[in-house]
Amino acid sequence: MAFADVDGLWEELTGLQPDPDLWLVLATAAAALLMTGPWSVWRVTRNTITIAHEGGHGLVALLMGRKLEGIRLHSDTSGLTLSRGRPSGLGMVLTAAAGYTAPSLLGLGGAALLGAGRITALLWGATALLLLMLVMIRNLYGVLTMVLTGALFLLVSWLTEPEVQAAFAYLAVWFLLFGGIRPVWELQRKRRRGGAPDSDADQLARLTHLPALVWLLFFHAVTLIALVGGGRWLLDVS
Repeated sequence: MAFADVDGLWEELTGLQPDPDLWLVLATAAAALLMTGPWSVWRVTRNTITIAHEGGHGLVALLMGRKLEGIRLHSDTSGLTLSRGRPSGLGMVLTAAAGYTAPSLLGLGGAALLGAGRITALLWGATALLLLMLVMIRNLYGVLTMVLTGALFLLVSWLTEPEVQAAFAYLAVWFLLFGGIRPVWELQRKRRRGGAPDSDADQLARLTHLPALVWLLFFHAVTLIALVGGGRWLLDVS
């Protein structure tokens, strides 16, 4: 029986689910866009983008051989990822560049999975990533945020009907694609007013001797390309 249960779970994870109707794809896109609009809404939903942002820093730091000290998520939707290693070099550059690009790249990867009909794989994979990231959180607000977000994914994955799972998965991916764009514009406005002197773009400027504006343009390019590419997969545009 145990082997049968494992086989059943594996088949469910690796199996294909039918594509939802176009109206649902468009409805979730509209809902995700609204979630990135009014500040009263964005100040809440932006926490999800912060999770992806800081998770991107942390994941790339580990892949580059750096020691991840911990991640903090704050109630003002800011975050901080601390890693130890060489203060310069390719590993540090990639780690610094990963934050603002991570939400959009995660959205692009999610769109590829949904375009291939792997809704369950996306939901379970996202839940696993959230649980792994929870281990590295170093403040109470961050732990609470991660537990609530992970619990939401877990409940949807295990307790809801396939139609609800599809709607949730498409909403989450659309939100990452749309939500990855706004923080870059917010950073650009802050820097124009003389704020955020230690932003990722400014750190990259010091590391690479390229102007921070170049890195801002890079962030813009990645987020917009991911939106276009991910949107084509989600809408099944050939």
